Amino acid sequence: MTVKIVTDSTSDLSPQLAQQLGITVVPVYVRFGEKVYQDGVDISQDELYQKLLESPVHPTTSQPSPADFANVYRKLAKETDEIVSIQVTSKLSGTYNSALQGRELAGVRCHVEVVDSFSVSMGLGLIAMAAARLAEAEEGLQRITEEIKEAIPNIRLLGVFDTLKYLAKGGRIGKAKALLGTLLNVKPLITMRDGELHPAGLARTRSKGIERLFDLVKNALNIQELAIVHSTTPDEASSLKERISSIVAKERIHLARLGPALGVHGGPGTLIVALMDKVSSITQDVGEGATAKKGFSLPSLRIPKLSFSCPQL
Repeated sequence: MTVKIVTDSTSDLSPQLAQQLGITVVPVYVRFGEKVYQDGVDISQDELYQKLLESPVHPTTSQPSPADFANVYRKLAKETDEIVSIQVTSKLSGTYNSALQGRELAGVRCHVEVVDSFSVSMGLGLIAMAAARLAEAEEGLQRITEEIKEAIPNIRLLGVFDTLKYLAKGGRIGKAKALLGTLLNVKPLITMRDGELHPAGLARTRSKGIERLFDLVKNALNIQELAIVHSTTPDEASSLKERISSIVAKERIHLARLGPALGVHGGPGTLIVALMDKVSSITQDVGEGATAKKGFSLPSLRIPKLSFSCPQL
């Protein structure tokens, strides 16, 4: 039986891409006062960003419950005897722990392996996609788990923000709080290391911040696949994709939207680049969702990793 892949909605995988790769996405909760929504189910990105601007109540987020994961595992256990569940970094969210508890609650004979991605947004998404391709190539649970755990340190993210006020309102901005007291109108850049937020500097203009995102790609040695994630600036993301396509083949570049669960913390104007180091034996058509070849492996990066994240979900 084919291994089934599960992740959560902080991966920012589009429903179309998740369906194409056979990935089951468990939604995170977004709360505006007494009203609770499921990320991507009953609140869209446009609705979230409109509410952020108009609502007097700042929203909060919470992880899926153990029962949410248990229900997903029980359903998938009817189709397979092996599941790999890859979650947002445990250092910023309780989702990983909910997945572990859900595994116990499910009470199924199916082997469920829960993996901490130490990443978020399309950093997590790229890992889930790699796992899905391995599953499609009929690799077993042990091999998939080994490969994605090797891949995790090779994922790098860098994000530029219009403001840190949304991250600050979440209350757990981590080491990036050093940027809060800086001059107005500069654009903060945030990375993630070992699953935690870290400041990556300041750009005096947004265009200079975007140039830093491009430099991340330009200076990388062997990019296998990357994603550009925006909250409210699709034209800007598309323009960046065109520039990056001079370095990386277009079919390896994904455009994604920052979903409600992360949009609460990033806010309008967030732009992120996530990338994965090159994989020698993966098919050349990864951007089209093609099947991975047998013997897929993810070599270690030769350059330092960068990344981005959000406060506690």
